[in-house]
Order: sequence, then C-alpha cells, then structure tokens
Amino acid sequence: MAELREAAAAQLHQEAVDIKRAGAEEDAPADATQLPEQSEAVADGDDAKPSTTTAERHISIQMKLEGLEVLVDLNGAGRKSCPLCPEEKFKACYSHKLRRHLQNLHWKVYVEFEGHRMCICHLPCRTLKPSLSGDQASGRHMAHYHCVVCSVTIARKTDMVSHLKRHVNKGETEASYSGSSDVQVEEPAAPSGQAYEIMKELGTNVQLLPNHTTPQKSDTYFNRKMKTNRQLVFCSLAVLAEERSPIECLDAFGATGIMGLQWAKHLRSAVKVTITDISDTCVKMIKENCELNHIRVEGGSRGPRGPERAGGEAEALPVAAVEVVKMDANVIMHLRPFDYIHLDPFGTAVNYLDAAFRNARNLGIVSVTSTDTGSLYAKSPNVTLRHYGCQIVRTEYYKELAARMVVATVARAAARCNKGIEVLLAVALEHFVLVVARVLRSPTQADESAKKLRKLVHCQWCEERVFLKLGNMVDDTLPCNCHGSLPGKTAVQLGHLWSGPLFNTGFLRRMLSAAVQHSMDDIQPLVKTLICESECTTLKSLVHGSSPLTNQGERPSCGPSGVGRTDRELTESYVSSAVECGVVIKTLQSGREAGPADQSGKRKSGEESVNVVKKLKPDASLEHPPFYYSIHRHSIRGMNMPKLNKFLQYLTEAGFRVSRTHFDPTGVRTDATLQQFKSVLTKYSVPTYTNAGGAQTSVSSEKTP
Repeated sequence: MAELREAAAAQLHQEAVDIKRAGAEEDAPADATQLPEQSEAVADGDDAKPSTTTAERHISIQMKLEGLEVLVDLNGAGRKSCPLCPEEKFKACYSHKLRRHLQNLHWKVYVEFEGHRMCICHLPCRTLKPSLSGDQASGRHMAHYHCVVCSVTIARKTDMVSHLKRHVNKGETEASYSGSSDVQVEEPAAPSGQAYEIMKELGTNVQLLPNHTTPQKSDTYFNRKMKTNRQLVFCSLAVLAEERSPIECLDAFGATGIMGLQWAKHLRSAVKVTITDISDTCVKMIKENCELNHIRVEGGSRGPRGPERAGGEAEALPVAAVEVVKMDANVIMHLRPFDYIHLDPFGTAVNYLDAAFRNARNLGIVSVTSTDTGSLYAKSPNVTLRHYGCQIVRTEYYKELAARMVVATVARAAARCNKGIEVLLAVALEHFVLVVARVLRSPTQADESAKKLRKLVHCQWCEERVFLKLGNMVDDTLPCNCHGSLPGKTAVQLGHLWSGPLFNTGFLRRMLSAAVQHSMDDIQPLVKTLICESECTTLKSLVHGSSPLTNQGERPSCGPSGVGRTDRELTESYVSSAVECGVVIKTLQSGREAGPADQSGKRKSGEESVNVVKKLKPDASLEHPPFYYSIHRHSIRGMNMPKLNKFLQYLTEAGFRVSRTHFDPTGVRTDATLQQFKSVLTKYSVPTYTNAGGAQTSVSSEKTP
C-alpha cells in the first residue's frame, strides 16, 4: 500500500509540473511583448532561419545616411551625443551640429562594399596595445572600420580595402547582414550550396551569386556600377520602339538577364526580347529570374505557351514574354535578323561586330559597350593596335579619343557588310565606352561612313590636334609652330579615327523624354549635358536669362526641348531643328521618313530617306567641333583663371561656339584653335599676387635712372 501511495504521489507531482510548463508556454507571447527587439527577431526569422549576424551588426555599417540619423533622435529638443564617438571626443550638442558632424565626418570617410558603407568609428571597440610601461593609453581611442563580411576591426582605410579584396578573391562576397529591401538574402540554396542574393533595379528583381562581382569565378557576372549604361541602352531602345513596333531585340550576353528583363517588363508588347548566353549556369539563372519577375519564358520558339506549370499548378498572369536561348552570340546573330542588338562582353567587342552587322535590319540600332579601358585609354598600346588597328598615345582628350576609336571600329565592321552607320550616341564614363549607332543599309552609305575615318595629327608639345586631310603633310597641317621652334619631331599620327559627329540631337531629346517617362532620374542630368554638347551652344541660355545648370539643352533660340513635345512634332521638325541647333545630321531618325512599315508588317527599302540624305549637304561652319580642351591643362602659371562658366561666356562673346563636355568636367568643346583658346584665357586671367607684383614693379622703376 505504501508503494502504491508513493507512485500516486509521484504521478500527481509530474502532472503538476506539466501543467506549469504548459502555462509558461501560453504566457510566453505576453512576456515577449515586453521585449520588442526579441519579438522582431523572431518575426524576421519566420521565413528564413534565425541568424545571429543581423543582431550583431555594428551601427557604423549603414546603407544610407538616414540610417545614421535614425540612431539619434535629431528632431527632439536638447543636446544629443554622437553614436559613433565617445563623450570625451565629441561632446553632446544640438541637432543641427550633430547632423553636420555625422555627414562630414562619419558618412564621408567610409569604405563601400556591395552597397554597404562602413563608416569610420571612434568608439572603444579595438583593444589598444599596451605601451612599454605596461599601461594602456587612457582616453585615446583609435579610429577604425568594422568589416561587413567578417566583423573584424581595421584601423586604416587602405588596409580595409585590401582586406575586402582578399574576401573577394576567396569568393566571400556575401554581407553578414541584409541592410535594405533592395538587397535580400533568401534561404533557398544555390547549386554550390551558397545562398542567393536578390537585387532590385528599375523595378526588376534578379538573383545574384555571392561571387557575382568576380567574373573569373562566376558566370553570372553583375556590376552595380553599370547602372548608368543599362539605363542609356534602355532609353535608346525605347526611342526605337516608338518609331516602329514590335521590334526584335537581342541581349547577346545575358549573364543574369537584368537588361533583357528590364526591356520586357517596361516596354512589354512593343518589343520581342531574346536573351542568349553560352553558359548553362547563366541560362538557368535567367529562367529563374524570369519566374521571379512573372515573365513567361519562351525557349526556342516564338509561339506563346500556356500559363501553367509542368505540374498543372496555375501561376500568376505573366506581364511579358522573353525568349531564353543557350547559344553563342556570333551564331545567333548570323542565324537571325534583329532590329536592336546590344553587345556587352567582358572586355572588347571587336570579335562580335561582324556578326552583329551581318543580319542587322535597315534603320535598326547596334549598341556596343567596351570595358577594356587598358587598351582604350592608351595604357596598353600593343593591345590597342591588335584589337582596334589604331596607334594612339595618352592625351588630355583620351576619353573622346577612345570613343572615336570604338566608333571607327564599328564603322569598318559595318562597311564590310555594305552598310553605313549614323552615330546616335557615344559616351565614355568611368570604366566603359558606350556607342549607339543606327544601321544604314546601302553601299553608298558604307562609302560615306568610310570617308569619315581619318588620321589625327597630334602635337605632343602643346597638344594641338587636327584631322589629317588627303594630300597634306604632317608639319603643314597643325596650326601651331612647335615644329619650327623646337628641335626634333613634335607631331604624331593617331588613328584611324571617326571624324564625324558623336551625337544626334533629336535622338537625345527623345531619349530624355523616355528617361522622364520611365522615372530614370539618375541619367537625366547626363542626357541634358549630352544635348548641350551636341548643340555646342551652352551659353545661349545665359543670354536669355536662364540657368545653364537647370535648363541644359533647352535653348529658346533653337525651340523647345523634346520633353514637352510629341513624337509627331519631333519628326516633322527634324530638318529645321538640325539647322537651328547647328548640328549637321545626314540621316533621318524619324520612323515615317526612315522606311515606315506598311500594313502587312514589311518595311520599305528606305529610298526616300537616302534621297533626303543626299539633299542635306554639310556646311563646314556648322560641323560639330571635334575634341575639347582642358582649362586646367592650358592654364598659365602664376595667373588665376576665370570661372568655367564665365570663361565659356568670354569665348562666346569672342565669336566661337562653345559647350561643356561629359568626357571631362574641366573640358571645353569649341571650334577655336588652341592658340585662340589660350589668347582668350590669358586675356581674362588675373595675376595671383597682385600686390606683390605691383610693389616689385614700383621698386624696379625707382632703381632705373
């Protein structure tokens, strides 16, 4: 009986313990409300596995400046302390001073990696080494950075950059936390066992592998800094889609497929997008990105497929359709014709130009992006001669020299296929050169384009330059007298280079309209600068009382900008606007005059456009001035130069055409010679030491008898 009683008592005790545990579990949500940080961490981990790195993120690593300002309530009253500085280093102050401190010290002195900014930190995070006496330096804290990958602290900025490069070489490019909604880490594992990273650009989501920034280690290479290039290409395609639709466009090097997906998602039925790549990994990634953006994948055929998966499960209605093909770029361009072709290989694109112009349709567009800056910017002359067939040297206008060299290579490839080109856009920014050219199918047009390939005579002493004409000697061509005053050879021949214009004003105006329509705020200032550069009349707006910074490209003398005008008005006023803006454009850019499409869908041969082109005879006084001069390169020692905008006004008053250039922020594009440029610069420059010069002049006058 005693044993039965003890067993019953033990059973009752165990039931009481179970009841207490159940009650504790029921009360857990109520207790969790008292700890908001823990509840947020649990909520964030519902979709993915819990990660301790998100909670351990250091406050000095932020994506935007607002992230630093959120750490301190700047809208509140009273004095506040800096979250990244100790009290003894930066005392508490009011909001306006603290905001200025965060911007000028912590936010500006940063190291960027994958969109994250590692700001400088002055908190006592580092363990100071003991001195010779064995005591640590009291009250002295070393400034440092917190690594976004491994959370180590490094003092010097250069050491942090080298440390991040070692991470990249090892393939460790995944940040230890997710800083914003644009960059998210999902749990579904990649084939290699690593997590995907989702990036959003222009409303399009793409999956990225952790080593997507190293093309040697990843097939799905993606460069965030090429966003400007992708938006310029998108705007040029949007302009062509307005002329005629639907158009067949090709993204020859898909990689992640970001460019082709943006075309299909925003232009929809106006384009038929084909994305091709030779890598199986890239093709698989592109198809997954299509599903991520609700875009139907068409493999190998143009016919539409049913909106159901293989398992019979219905999916969301696709917004567009994209054809994904695993094929070499040269092969698909030889097999099929396209209206728009974009070439963006890793490096030079000369190996794909012949295939691109082989089947490019008449009045279509071929855009080429070259990233081999070593050969383009005269750092490797032997590679330049091998790829582009040009001999160049380093000059002050090396970026425009690179753009004209790429255009010349494109023109030669088109001429081999009995086609000419019209350069619509040529841009050299950061580490790439972008050329957008219209295809003109005719042997006559090919001959006209080939005539614009000329040698450039460059003086290595004063950097004067002029295109060489047939029958002229090198020494008699340059307007400078360096050959006569200096012994030895001073002039060299560069090229062959493209000597025609690099911009089409009407096309750029419509690109600006497309940028405004699709909310591309990043490239609108650049396109306005290009419009000014194509017109070469920047200071006309100053004469009429408007600001050149806010109204670039909108000149009252040459009519309203293309932003507020319809396509019909732009096409009707094509020839007149070209003459008013002072730019000679030898080919039409409108869809009506440049081979319209009939009701059956077949385009005409374009004989009318060729006849109109023959009527447009170039005027030497209205030709677009090639190259530019850097105001800092030709400054006079001991003299203070005028402000750049003032100097442009002085050149205009002297009777020259001037404009700023996107190639160089200190460059001036003008039709004046270098001697005339220097004379105006000398005239309006002021001596640096005016008082000292005057005193020295008075003393010397007193000594003279």
